[in-house]
Amino acid sequence: MPCLSQDEILLLDLGATPALHWFGITQMTTGSPSQVTGYAAAWIIVFVWSFWLIVSRVAEDSGLTIYDLAAMRYGLASIVALPLCLYYKPWRGLSFIQITVLSFILGPLYILCVFSGFLFAPAAHGGIFMNGVLPLIGIVIGVTLFRATPSRRQVFGATLILGSAIALAWDGTASQSPSAWIGDLLFVVGAIFFSFYVILSERWKLGAMQIIFCGTIVNAVLYLPVWALWLPSGLAAAPMGPLLLQAVYQGFVPNLIGLLFIAHASRTIGNANTSSILAAVPGGGGILGALILGETLSLISICALVLLTIGLLISVRRRVVVTT
Repeated sequence: MPCLSQDEILLLDLGATPALHWFGITQMTTGSPSQVTGYAAAWIIVFVWSFWLIVSRVAEDSGLTIYDLAAMRYGLASIVALPLCLYYKPWRGLSFIQITVLSFILGPLYILCVFSGFLFAPAAHGGIFMNGVLPLIGIVIGVTLFRATPSRRQVFGATLILGSAIALAWDGTASQSPSAWIGDLLFVVGAIFFSFYVILSERWKLGAMQIIFCGTIVNAVLYLPVWALWLPSGLAAAPMGPLLLQAVYQGFVPNLIGLLFIAHASRTIGNANTSSILAAVPGGGGILGALILGETLSLISICALVLLTIGLLISVRRRVVVTT
């Protein structure tokens, strides 16, 4: 998600579309002799995405601003994306309205909400309110805008997700930080942006290069001059070690590894199995936050993470149709 965020990998036109299960879109998969490597790839992505939550959480300690992180996201990704876009010319299949809407959804407002959330809330909250609530938001959007009828299984899973989110938000505000709810709200806003991105990408049948063009190149052209001229930056004073960590991780590591590994996992073990494994990302973020950052997990938070994981498994686990 070439150079996209951890979220955008889910919608690349490479057979790697587990997020679409949350909106009732299924895909047929075929068997593969490389299932061991497929499962390994899926679990590596769990670690990579969970660690992204930690890297984003500690960015403030390096002196970098959220505007610097957004600049890294668009600027560094463009280094790889620009030659690809010049070669494939993905804008030819898009209207001006489609380019405008998709670029806005994947633009600075979306990513700045996400990075701002880490200024107020722990890493575990990012996993739940940014990744975990996507099935719930998908059902709400599907019902309200497209009159879709969710299954009982989806409703039950979404109910568990909602319950875990409420419990974690209450516990975080009561026992950890009075301002944690602000970060939770920002994460939810980011999840809403991404949910609309999922829907439009499917309805418009967007390909990988079209997503890269709108999400990376267009936003780099629009955002980088504004950042360089007017937005606060700690880039010049940031220590080299943390600066390189953020630059490499925000710009390349989850994106390139995610692109390759999520595609391999989906092709070898199927979208349903891949989606089920990726349900461990919120819990992984919570565990890494406790181990690396010393963020405390109360009994209520642990129960909420377990409940969320169960809800995600119920929501994304679908019967896979095997073709012969």
